Amino acid sequence: MSVIKKSATEILEDPEFKALASQKNTISVILTILELVLYFGFIALIAFNKPFLASKLSEGKATTIGIPIAIGTIVLSWVFTGIYIQWANNKYDVLVKKVKERIGG
Repeated sequence: MSVIKKSATEILEDPEFKALASQKNTISVILTILELVLYFGFIALIAFNKPFLASKLSEGKATTIGIPIAIGTIVLSWVFTGIYIQWANNKYDVLVKKVKERIGG
């Protein structure tokens, strides 16, 4: 298979490259917004509703409701990262390889 190298302008105008960049931007923006809502939502709870976070999970227990919410915030951040990694490994890398083969990268 003969591969012809393209200029930067040709690469940027390539429909497959544009589709690749668009998909990456879409998933990145969605996951970034979700992470910001999660994080700043937790911070807002700390700032504006401390009594709620300080309330006990049940009578006689020392654990407050803030602990599982904080742990959930951390775990969801990991989940968002895992989603991106799965997408990158299964979709993005495959598309990058196809585009590279086509444009001569």
